[in-house]
Amino acid sequence: MASAAEHLASSLTLANFQKATELKKRLWFTLGALILYRLLSFIPVPGIDPAAMSALYETQSGGILDVFNTFSGGALQRFSIVALGVMPYITASIVIQLGATLYGPWQQLRKEGETGRKKLNQYTRYLTVVITLVQGYLAVKGLESQSVKQGIEAVVAPGLLFEIAGTVSLVGGTLFLMWIGEQITSRGIGNGISLIIMAGIIARLPQGLGQLLEGSRTGSVSGILVVGIILLSAALVLFICFMERAQRRVLIQYPKRQTVRGMQQERSHLPIKLNTAGVIPPIFASSLLLMPLTVLNWAGSRAGAESSDWLITISTFLQPHAPAYMALYAIGIAFFTFFYTAVQFNSEETADNLKRHGGFIPGIRPGKATEEYFDYLLNRITVVGAAYLVVICLIPQILSAQAGLNIQLGGTSLLIVVNVTMDTVSQVQSHLIAHQYGDLIKKAKLKTTPRRR
Repeated sequence: MASAAEHLASSLTLANFQKATELKKRLWFTLGALILYRLLSFIPVPGIDPAAMSALYETQSGGILDVFNTFSGGALQRFSIVALGVMPYITASIVIQLGATLYGPWQQLRKEGETGRKKLNQYTRYLTVVITLVQGYLAVKGLESQSVKQGIEAVVAPGLLFEIAGTVSLVGGTLFLMWIGEQITSRGIGNGISLIIMAGIIARLPQGLGQLLEGSRTGSVSGILVVGIILLSAALVLFICFMERAQRRVLIQYPKRQTVRGMQQERSHLPIKLNTAGVIPPIFASSLLLMPLTVLNWAGSRAGAESSDWLITISTFLQPHAPAYMALYAIGIAFFTFFYTAVQFNSEETADNLKRHGGFIPGIRPGKATEEYFDYLLNRITVVGAAYLVVICLIPQILSAQAGLNIQLGGTSLLIVVNVTMDTVSQVQSHLIAHQYGDLIKKAKLKTTPRRR
């Protein structure tokens, strides 16, 4: 069995990739969808002067806007129709998943399988529309007020018509991105929303690298610091790859069964990843922190001089690279790591499935004892996974804050890019292996088909 698997893995060559027509269709579809997303990021909202908008962004860049701009792939800087990106959809997913854990009727929907999952997805879409409407309106009103405040006519004709057109455009752009992500998941190579976020981050990478090298050329950034950042990024990539592959393999035994060779006991392993939650905790934590900061910035620009002082103080206090923001970010990552791990791995359901199929963990009684053992093991593993995510996401931010740099590819972005890339490669390998198995089954059927006389 092992030799067959090794032979199958070694047969995944470029020639076999050329034969996998279904995989090539999925890859081309995914690539086309991502190219369409990048093209949409250059289409401005109606009523926006692109040159003036770029100048206005330069006066307001830094802090929260750069975080938004990085995740949207530069769409916010141009105030395109996809300037909000998929963050409203992610925020809606957080709320629905929390509700599916705490709210009774939604808990029942989650247990209903595919039907309940579709119902919850529908709720997520509805909530995405509501959140996008609110964020879109706040973004349009904030842009109008900032244009007047800075004396830059980024909005050609401010007023009710622009507010309606801008809000509708932003809502349509976000919903279209949500649809593209779902299509990539079903008709492409999977993880559509994550791939859209990764495409936006990678699109900003050349600009960030160019700014770093330009700073080294002009002398504003030392060459040793540039080399250190590159070496640190390479080390973080290797560390992320190692930690994402790390897993705890739980030995599962089954009762002895009669085989051709006599009574034999079957054994298998249940792998539990060190980071079961993946990139979801940093994305969720970022989304929850970005939403109130957006409201605070808008409220500060709309309020009077006296009332806006304390709003500006709070907003500055919670800006990225600020100690309060990093502390809340670390707490959010740790919380969502435990929360999403509990959603992904159901100890009670896993213990029941093992008991139903006659499996057990050596030294652990089936049933409730197995469930408690899984909970104990998962909590210990998740502590390490949460600490790993916090370290990866905060170290680059702390170092860039100390060095006075604005690094576009921070720890969160780096984690998303590496994790999604590894998962995409695994998806491609799975499709290739499935194609190889299909060919082997066809050949076996041809060999076993009796000849007609």
